[in-house]
Amino acid sequence: MHGSSNLLNWILWMPLIGAIGVLLLPKAKESAVRWWSLLNTAITFALTLVLYSKFDSNVPGMQEAFTVKIPWISQFNIFYSLGIDGISLPMILLTGLLFFLCILSSWTITKSIKGYFALMLMLQSTVFGVFLSLDFFLFYVYWEVMLIPMFFLIGIWGGENREYAAVKFFLYTFFGSILMLVGMVALYYATGQSAESFDILALSGGKFTELTVSMFGSTLPFAKIFFVFMFIGFAIKVPVFPFHTWLPHAHVQAPTAISVILAGVLLKMGTYGFLRIAFPIFPGAAVYFADAIAWLGLINIVYGALCAMAQTDVKKLVAYSSVSHMGFVMVGLAAMTTEGMNGAVLQMFNHGTSAAMLFLMVGVLYERSHHRWIVRPDGSKGFGGLYTQMPIFAIIFIISMFAAMGLPGLSGFISEALIFLGIYKKYTTITVISLVGLLLGAAYLLWMFKRMFFGEVIESCKSYTDMNNREILFMVPLCIAVIVFGVWPSPILNIMKASVGQLVSMLSKF
Repeated sequence: MHGSSNLLNWILWMPLIGAIGVLLLPKAKESAVRWWSLLNTAITFALTLVLYSKFDSNVPGMQEAFTVKIPWISQFNIFYSLGIDGISLPMILLTGLLFFLCILSSWTITKSIKGYFALMLMLQSTVFGVFLSLDFFLFYVYWEVMLIPMFFLIGIWGGENREYAAVKFFLYTFFGSILMLVGMVALYYATGQSAESFDILALSGGKFTELTVSMFGSTLPFAKIFFVFMFIGFAIKVPVFPFHTWLPHAHVQAPTAISVILAGVLLKMGTYGFLRIAFPIFPGAAVYFADAIAWLGLINIVYGALCAMAQTDVKKLVAYSSVSHMGFVMVGLAAMTTEGMNGAVLQMFNHGTSAAMLFLMVGVLYERSHHRWIVRPDGSKGFGGLYTQMPIFAIIFIISMFAAMGLPGLSGFISEALIFLGIYKKYTTITVISLVGLLLGAAYLLWMFKRMFFGEVIESCKSYTDMNNREILFMVPLCIAVIVFGVWPSPILNIMKASVGQLVSMLSKF
């Protein structure tokens, strides 16, 4: 254990130390709880930047300098094993940044503050655990434990139907986790309960291509069956159609910061699961099902965009736009080309920033209006003329909207362009149809903007004040990120290229 390997331990445990600190503070010291949480996430984010600065982008696999491996439950060969490569580092940076900004945006929370901030910090630790684990059992523990803070954060601090949304979120994700658990147990026995039974790196490379398994009275190919199990487990998180119906409820009912974490980080855990577990362990099956994955991704793109277009609730519109944008990641992964996969990993990062911006902006507006109707159920306008009323808000909203739309010069464009470059040769039809999704994306965002920001200032909007300094403060880093990575994506692309290239070359053998 040298200095660098401790870095991953610090990143993983820092938020948990913060959560314990929050619980030790007296209930009356509300501002102390807020400042302590902010300081804690700031230190964690700083540690992720240190990790980025020490990362060697030319090494394709796990970085030796950072790996941690300690026996945990030794009789079953389960290790506390952490590592980092070019696929997980962008997600670690994103998690560090978004949680810091979310704590800042949660300053106005008044309901049981201690519980809220302690759960937020606990959630951050579990998310890091998913992105850092190299032991399947450890990965699974973090994947499951993450449900607990999420369930309470939606169920206690959410909107009117929060209990329904929290229970639906929990049941859907738990169903996926059970399938994953079956797959994990099957792998444990398929490897003969050896020292590598839960080692994600040792399991990968297509060792189970020839295996068969007896199920439901017939002999089935092991890899294909359990690839489907893993796929559904991760697909629910993404969410891939038809497993997406929990998402709009969870988003609309969740408090602003939780919507940001949900769209920015949690959906990425699904696609990260494909990249880290499903594709490397069952490469043959992944290639076999690639066309199906691509078509599911296409359905996500078009269906999500059409659903977004039909919404009268601005937060629901942004939630469906997430379903649509994650479709691009799915299609990029299905292509299994260097450009497509790089585009997909980059889109995971870029969508994290642009979706976070949109949800934060909706939250800023909600704090003034206490409603989210573009058009109210009775047909009257919910918002109108916001541009003249809140000019700074309008300008930042435009940046986040264009970033989500994939306008050239902003981050979304480069990742989507790379995905199209990667899929065109293999899936020409899908490429052409998914362009319709881009067009619809521009349509629903611009139509929403026109109805909310232009026209006469309606009576209910006249009392709204423009963004205050704290709100501008948590939006500026994201504005900088979408513009800088839109013009100069190399800092993120360079980290991932070696790791993604390694995965692509392994998949190309099948």
